[in-house]
Amino acid sequence: MIRFDKVTKRFGDKTALKDFSAQIEPGAITGLIGPNGAGKTTLIRLLNGLLRPEEGTISVDGLSPLQNGDEVRRRCGTLTEQPGLYEDMTGRANLRFYADLYGIPAEERIEELADVLSLHAFLDRATGTYSTGMKKRLGLARAMLHRPSVLLLDEPTNGLDPDGTRDVLGYLRRLNEREGVTVLICSHVLAQLETVCSRYIFLEQGVKKTEGTLDELRSRYIRSLRVELRADGWEGRSGRFVVEAPSYGELPALIARAAAESRLYEARILNDDLESVYFQIRKEES
Repeated sequence: MIRFDKVTKRFGDKTALKDFSAQIEPGAITGLIGPNGAGKTTLIRLLNGLLRPEEGTISVDGLSPLQNGDEVRRRCGTLTEQPGLYEDMTGRANLRFYADLYGIPAEERIEELADVLSLHAFLDRATGTYSTGMKKRLGLARAMLHRPSVLLLDEPTNGLDPDGTRDVLGYLRRLNEREGVTVLICSHVLAQLETVCSRYIFLEQGVKKTEGTLDELRSRYIRSLRVELRADGWEGRSGRFVVEAPSYGELPALIARAAAESRLYEARILNDDLESVYFQIRKEES
């Protein structure tokens, strides 16, 4: 479990994080969302013990990153925008090098991760020849080598094309399911977070504005639903058009009426994805 209790971090006269409290349950994938400068990366660095808070306490599995830094770092794996690889070495040599630093047997674990992350095809090539997606996958393997209980990801899909992004997120889900790792992930691409996260924490200017599952956030911030219908002959309209449902509770009746009174081919909610919720939170909480 990760716990923040009234944490404040300042850089000179700038407050990067103010009175932040949160609890992240074991095995959860939690997304940190917010605009640039919200404090997301600061949280990751505080967890690693790279920064010291001015106020408050932080614990990972009951251990302080400041007082028990080496043990906390043994329990955490971190992947940032730069995967931290030596480009003149092969992927396998990189993983062996980091395994030696952790003081763990290398070969069996490398083979396990190569299977999960589909690394075999390029593991024995120089890392400098890798695509960005390959480097991200090898970076995930490096972060998971020592079987951490917590995985900290800061913009892990930056620079990836859609296929590479899909692959990395798929591998992340697989690692979470297979090894039960707790994941804290920062990303500006909300559609990506929606595919993997079970919970979200919203930050703005260093302050936690809200948190919850997507359904919880929808119930709090989505006041009415914009629904796109594709139908023939409903209330004088055909093709694609948008109607409004005052609430989730009234949506089934609206769909049933449209189906009874026309040929209804498709119905799709337009404004309850994570991005829509994000902008509504910013509007109401800023």
